[in-house]
Amino acid sequence: MSNQILSADHVPCHVSVVVPVYNEYESLPELEQWVDRVMRENNFSYQLILIDDGSNDTSWEVIEQLSAKNESVCGLRFRRNYGKSAALYCGFEVAEGDVVITMDADLQDSPDEIPALYKMIVEEGYDLVSGWKKERHDPVGKRWPSKFFNATARVVSGIKLHDFNCGLKAYRRKVVKSIEVYGEMHRYIPILAKQAGFKRIGEKVVVHRARKYGVSKFGWERMIKGYLDLLSVMFMSKFGRSPMYFFGSLGTLMFLFGGGAAVWIVLQKVIRQANGLVWRSATDQPLFYLSLVAVVLGVVLFLAGFLGELINRNSSDRNRYLIDEVVGADDVYFD
Repeated sequence: MSNQILSADHVPCHVSVVVPVYNEYESLPELEQWVDRVMRENNFSYQLILIDDGSNDTSWEVIEQLSAKNESVCGLRFRRNYGKSAALYCGFEVAEGDVVITMDADLQDSPDEIPALYKMIVEEGYDLVSGWKKERHDPVGKRWPSKFFNATARVVSGIKLHDFNCGLKAYRRKVVKSIEVYGEMHRYIPILAKQAGFKRIGEKVVVHRARKYGVSKFGWERMIKGYLDLLSVMFMSKFGRSPMYFFGSLGTLMFLFGGGAAVWIVLQKVIRQANGLVWRSATDQPLFYLSLVAVVLGVVLFLAGFLGELINRNSSDRNRYLIDEVVGADDVYFD
């Protein structure tokens, strides 16, 4: 039973709660009881999907016990630690609820927020609602870098959220089935959703509780990874299907600049020489060598764009588009 989905097949339900787990055995029983109480109080049918991300404690054994006790609990176990994005991706694949809720397993996110998040999706028509930990119980060393990171993400993406990295989020089911979360892209799910055409993105102030068990799994290096991932997701959104637009344009500009500068240097030398003025050899001028470097880089960038276009042309996803609904096309099938 080490690498499988636990529990029987689920019928479509109101809410699927997706929880990545990494060495959280102490908090899991309390989390399961809390989620179950909230769901029963609100008459929600639900799934609690616990994804063990290669824990090296007894988290998986606890998940097995919870699944045996509660048929609404199912578990997935990775052979090794793949990261939060991988856990969310697999959880989204299993999720069957009309609304999908993501939260952390450390009890810093409150399941009591679920009914209000559900209402915002179902009744108010949001595609995605992100939690905002307005009052955080984290050290200053985590809060200020997070503020700077979120400000940058707001400017770059145009999405007015205060807390992109909050683990407590709610999604319409279509959203999680239409996006692909990989690498460390869990921070940018709102951006991925917007790129997929889901533009009704809201925010809700949520309670952030002090950590009760264990220690934080994230260090300072996540800030570096966060900015690199932000660059990646923005580049892919604008130029993922047409890399030549970026590399080709930049390469052409560099080639023209370098070539133009080199020609100008040579012409200047010839003119001054013809008029008997003092002149310098082109090879004695640093600008000449910088011009040659620009020409070479321009050619390399153009070729990179060309190769990107060739790879994209042979990609199986080159004509993969998200079809939201179909009407009057009973005989038309889409993969």
